[in-house]
Amino acid sequence: MYTGKLVFAQVMEHLPVHEFRKCVARYGGDYKSRGFSCLDQCLCLSFAQLTFRESLRDIEACLRSVPEKLYHLGFRGNIARSTLAEANENRDWRIYADLAEVLIRIARPMYASDPLGIDLDATVYALDSTTIDLCLAVFPWASFRRQKGAVKMHTLLDLRGSIPAFIEISNGKRHDVHFLDDIIPEAGAYYVMDRAYLDFARLHAFHRCGAFFVTRTKTSVILNRRYSHPVPPDTGITSDQTVVLGTDGSANKYPDTLRRVRFVDPEKGHRLIFLTNNFDMRHSPSPASTSLDGRSNSSSNGSNST
Repeated sequence: MYTGKLVFAQVMEHLPVHEFRKCVARYGGDYKSRGFSCLDQCLCLSFAQLTFRESLRDIEACLRSVPEKLYHLGFRGNIARSTLAEANENRDWRIYADLAEVLIRIARPMYASDPLGIDLDATVYALDSTTIDLCLAVFPWASFRRQKGAVKMHTLLDLRGSIPAFIEISNGKRHDVHFLDDIIPEAGAYYVMDRAYLDFARLHAFHRCGAFFVTRTKTSVILNRRYSHPVPPDTGITSDQTVVLGTDGSANKYPDTLRRVRFVDPEKGHRLIFLTNNFDMRHSPSPASTSLDGRSNSSSNGSNST
């Protein structure tokens, strides 16, 4: 049996305290702290997360039940519900945002060699958002609907290790597509997103930066076929075409060619239509992997066919 440090103290040894103190100093977090430092606050919040505490009172009751062990857990200040509440309300949230970026930079290289399930060496990001419901009476600033409050969390997830590379919390009314303006595209990386992010001017900015995107199209989008490419059997892919946007407004926003791939889910029968600016990925004969190939010779030509 291990008789050294407590488990929580062992876990918190992975916290880069030196980097955390730089984040605190950057925003003056410990100015007039009165004995409850930002490190104490961070330890309280970490303890609450790891032990599934449900309230500030629950955190206080749990920690103060073993006062002789608090020093060995790393705490140096007095643990009180009112003190923790005041710290949560008044201290700069950017301290923890910067700490999160530090932790992400540490964690991502650890998973850089993890397999993705496809033969691809580039970084693959998944982009999506989730709406978090809030009580409007308690959070009047989070107005969403007449009798409902909400905030929206936009997340850019590195699929190697499922590590968030970027997170932004906005009001619930902000449309998902505006989040693309906050992302600095990484050349050679792949961004997988749903139809909510279909904005051709913004996607063309990704294309100009050398990044690749994969998204679903909408029925209202008019596409004109330029070429059709051969599709091997047993892949679930029913067509692979080079297309251009069919209206002047859309074509001005995205003047280059796109790749349209129609896919039928072999298990559920769902029909999906994808758009991408990548023409180099190849088809796989396995139904489990549906990579694409746009470099093969054209089997037929067409124009103004949607």
